[in-house]
Amino acid sequence: MAASDPLQPLLFEALGSRQVVADFSAGTLSSDGGVLLLRQVDRGLGLVRALSACFVDRRDQRWVDHSVEQLLAQRIYAQALGYEDLNDHASLRRDPLLAVACEKLDPTGKDRLLPQFQDAALAGPSTLNRLELSNHKTTRCHKIAHVPAEVEACVLEMGARCLPKHAEELVLDLDAMGPRLHGEQEGRFFNGYYDDYCYLPLYVFCGNIPLWAQLRTADRDAADGALEAVKRIVAVLRRRNPGVRIILRADSGFAREELMAWSESQTGVYYCFGLAQNSRLLELAAAAMAQARARQILCGGAAVRVFTEFDYQTRDSWSRSRRVIAKAEFTEQGKNPRFIVTNLPGHGWSPEDPRFVPQKLYEGFYCPRGQMENVLKQQVLDLKADRLSTHHLGSNQLRLWLSTLAYLLLERVRAIGLPGTGLAQATVGSIRLKVLKVAAQVTVSVRRIRVQFSAAWPNRELYTTCVNQLRNATWAGG
Repeated sequence: MAASDPLQPLLFEALGSRQVVADFSAGTLSSDGGVLLLRQVDRGLGLVRALSACFVDRRDQRWVDHSVEQLLAQRIYAQALGYEDLNDHASLRRDPLLAVACEKLDPTGKDRLLPQFQDAALAGPSTLNRLELSNHKTTRCHKIAHVPAEVEACVLEMGARCLPKHAEELVLDLDAMGPRLHGEQEGRFFNGYYDDYCYLPLYVFCGNIPLWAQLRTADRDAADGALEAVKRIVAVLRRRNPGVRIILRADSGFAREELMAWSESQTGVYYCFGLAQNSRLLELAAAAMAQARARQILCGGAAVRVFTEFDYQTRDSWSRSRRVIAKAEFTEQGKNPRFIVTNLPGHGWSPEDPRFVPQKLYEGFYCPRGQMENVLKQQVLDLKADRLSTHHLGSNQLRLWLSTLAYLLLERVRAIGLPGTGLAQATVGSIRLKVLKVAAQVTVSVRRIRVQFSAAWPNRELYTTCVNQLRNATWAGG
């Protein structure tokens, strides 16, 4: 099909006596004006710069158009903007504002080495694909490799930099998720819980901050590798803040002897895990269940909760007796007992601190771990972190790390640029839609790059507030 004339008018239904005519003559435009915010956050954190140091570049630099740092910036920024597929870069490579964000000195592409590429400043899909696959290919075209251990450490260090440096207490949430696979990816395995072929990545978050994103095959326990991850994380957090108190929080899939025993052997490390019910636990909670049932009858069938605690030890798997909290609950649907195990002291850190008594510990501390699931949903729904469609397990791990860092950039836009606004608690998808997705006209001259937004844009004040707060921010560790 022949290329259409950009000045050829497109006719629409008339508005009264006026014709409605459109064409493609507006000049150099971008639909992602908010990418400048991502660049500002990245420059403050030093994220892409630190990540690029985890790569080995064996290319002859005389013939290189795109540095590793620029390639990573292009990939991560695009993912934050909603372009999760490499094929998207076939057109994105011509976006002048994304080129500015990636530190391209000529965002029009006129400085490219080969004339046939001088209409696009950025890399195409094939170049970015080689970046992801180079660890698993040995052709002359695959010359950029990453060191997985260093990338893993970089993700952890970037997350740790975003935490309050002098915090007295940090709560680490652990969870696993099962992204389904729709191909013959390396390491695919059928998982009965998810009833499909999937991976089983391990995540660790502190609040909204990602610290760990480890891709695992699904033929294992949910807690597999969690102890090693926690040891690494605690070491980094203690290096930045030696006296910080650390509490591990997770569902029953992580109530494993090795994780609990290690926590108990450390100073200032605690845990609060869900505990799967069994006949012995139900027997120990029977009196509380009877009390809850009696209260429900007196209340006319309304839901009633009664909390109790006791010491409990398994017959074989636990090395010692541990504190267990039981929620004895009856609802309109029937009985609903739940259990958690913890080494948090019932008296709290002082006689005036009652937050670890049974009811407050369960309702006020353990149940809020559900917020981590909301964070994971943002990664999957808004950043497509489950798009693990390359063949190699290692390449999919790299994709998971890149999507995690893209989320971290957006989280920093929210945490530093949007406090006090209507988006202070928004999902990263809402932030992208309302702050990043804005049309901009880009004019490149010898002395400046001028970016012009629409005067009628309804979120102009929100954008201005975000820019000012990011510019005035103090970047810890950046």
